[in-house]
Amino acid sequence: MRLTFEEGTLLLRDYAGPDAPSAFVWDARVDHWRAQAHFYRESVEHLKRHGVAFKNTAPRYNTLSLQLHTAPEPHPHQAESIAAWQQHGCRGVVVLPTGTGKSQVALMAMVEVQRSTLVVAPTIDLMNQWYDLLTRSFAVEVGLLGGGYHELADLTVATYDSAYMQMDRYGNRFGLIVFDEVHHLPGEMYSHAAEMCLAPYRLGLTATPERADGRHVLLDTLVGPVAYERGIRALSGEYLAEYRVERRQVDMVAEERVQYEAARDEYRAFLADKNIRLGTKDGWRHFVMLSAKSTSGRRAMHAYRRHRQIALGATAKLRVLEDILKAHPRDRVLIFTNDNETVHQISRTFLVPAITHRTRTRERKAILEAFNKGEYLALVASKVLNEGVNIPEANVAVVLSGSGTIREHVQRLGRILRRRQGKEAVLYEVVSKDTVEDRISDRRRRHEAYE
Repeated sequence: MRLTFEEGTLLLRDYAGPDAPSAFVWDARVDHWRAQAHFYRESVEHLKRHGVAFKNTAPRYNTLSLQLHTAPEPHPHQAESIAAWQQHGCRGVVVLPTGTGKSQVALMAMVEVQRSTLVVAPTIDLMNQWYDLLTRSFAVEVGLLGGGYHELADLTVATYDSAYMQMDRYGNRFGLIVFDEVHHLPGEMYSHAAEMCLAPYRLGLTATPERADGRHVLLDTLVGPVAYERGIRALSGEYLAEYRVERRQVDMVAEERVQYEAARDEYRAFLADKNIRLGTKDGWRHFVMLSAKSTSGRRAMHAYRRHRQIALGATAKLRVLEDILKAHPRDRVLIFTNDNETVHQISRTFLVPAITHRTRTRERKAILEAFNKGEYLALVASKVLNEGVNIPEANVAVVLSGSGTIREHVQRLGRILRRRQGKEAVLYEVVSKDTVEDRISDRRRRHEAYE
């Protein structure tokens, strides 16, 4: 009997036993038992436990002899992370705040298992950062999958997009797979990258594993359970910068208030007429469905979006932003908004550089380098700086608008928490008073970092 890898799956060929491992189902097309590749480890353990003799040709990864060339003494939380991960069979998720050395934990894991390793990152910028880190740390050839590269090596870095598209071919080439910002993995498409890989050792890294759609529960199967977790409060001061959070409420100007209440009343009237409550499980889905079926529904949806737009973009917020910038004349300030239109408005008004998803790679890199050097003292962005950027000099963040998700708010706080001597970080949250933004703010602050 043989265990083989085929296009992201495992095949048990010529198996004559009474029961195949539980993950396998009979594939009548080829007359063999088949399972998703990520069940490799438990399937091998099952066969060995039952004394089944088999030839294992599925894995094609190598045993390595990695040595860290730049190996700082690990912090206690890093050493504890690795110890906990080992206790979980070298599988699982490590939850640590931004700036506390999650990448160092991954390097320690690679040294621990000494197997061909694939690191998966959500963006090309992060892929390039991992490439530089691995090359510098191990002084070995590092492969790339993504950003126009298709080069495999015993240490390889890929984007989630490339991993998902290529894993059916390369899913047996790695014994350890590291998912950076692992909260991206449970998406409907990206999850296949984990399912088609047979790596017996798995490590997920994130500051915020929870997802609004609830699919983070899939991480237990795709990567392993949470093996170790420490929060921002526990690590601030010694390993993260001390910080404070200040929420400032602003009153909308009279004209905006009239427009806001008119839009709010219009969509609420539609909801009342259709007996829809947005706070219920299926309320939003019903609203979207009914809004597409009539002129009044389309007007109601437009009014809903309009009332949020007015609250999030209240002109009074710009006066508060001006006051904050004047109060921090020599600090490095990040300004976050919910939309690109406001980004460009702030950039023009205050003459600060802007970064959006349309900013070209070289321009983005030049802006971030100039910001870190102090050539720019402020920078405005929408969502593109929420994760995956290294801006250690930033110490003030101003959230003018954003979503209600906890992850986004914690990520924005994390951008200013990298520790340096004498640094105190400040996050300002500017909220339109007596609007929907009050509830948005309350939702996204449900995290121990804001207690």
